[in-house]
Amino acid sequence: MKCRFIFIFMIAAGVALESSLEKMKTLEEFTIPYLVYLEANPEPCVGSLIHPKWVLTAAHCSLPKKIRLGVYQPSTKNTNEQLQNYSLTVTHPEFDGKSLKNDLMLIKLSKSADFGLHVGTIAIAIEPVSLTDSCFIPSWTWNNYKNLTDPDILTWINQHFLSSQKCLNMLQRQEQRTSVNILCVGKPLIVLSNIKEVSASPAICSGRVHGILSWTKGVITLGSEGFFTEVHPYARWIMEIISTH
Repeated sequence: MKCRFIFIFMIAAGVALESSLEKMKTLEEFTIPYLVYLEANPEPCVGSLIHPKWVLTAAHCSLPKKIRLGVYQPSTKNTNEQLQNYSLTVTHPEFDGKSLKNDLMLIKLSKSADFGLHVGTIAIAIEPVSLTDSCFIPSWTWNNYKNLTDPDILTWINQHFLSSQKCLNMLQRQEQRTSVNILCVGKPLIVLSNIKEVSASPAICSGRVHGILSWTKGVITLGSEGFFTEVHPYARWIMEIISTH
């Protein structure tokens, strides 16, 4: 009887282990193909792969020490990842670190990304976003933030950008921040959260990158106020940099 109990327990444990491994495999295989993890000190940033060799991110981000493509959980390496270096970074020539005006940066990869199920590109916006469009905003977050650690969860939210007047009203409360080419989402949250997210999330609307998160008051993926540098006014600059380098 005792042996039978042990045998049944071992079968149950085996099923549980198989289920856990299958779940881990599923998580490992789920990625947002154009999302790039820019590992840096003191903190990482999100990048968007807009060309086989170019990543778009925020100019306020630190230069990456590692560029990781095909990532689900940055805190855990997986077999689908592509590790890259960069050969060139181009910050917008009129970027202002205090006001975060023109907060865009392009990073050229040392070699072209290998496209597949887990890695691919996203197009940039070439015209203004429609306020009727629901925009997909992904990022990575820490449940319990510790300095110099990688985030452990991929999260996202769907939001509509606010009207120009509502955005301007929000920006008037942002001391020393720019109002030029800024898109706004969210609302002030009453409850503070211990969750921390990676900066420079993209806003994907109608299949294109329309914004790069410059700053936020809280956690954007929880619905907090977020302020994005609008991409389409910089489309010509982006395409010129890519074509000339």
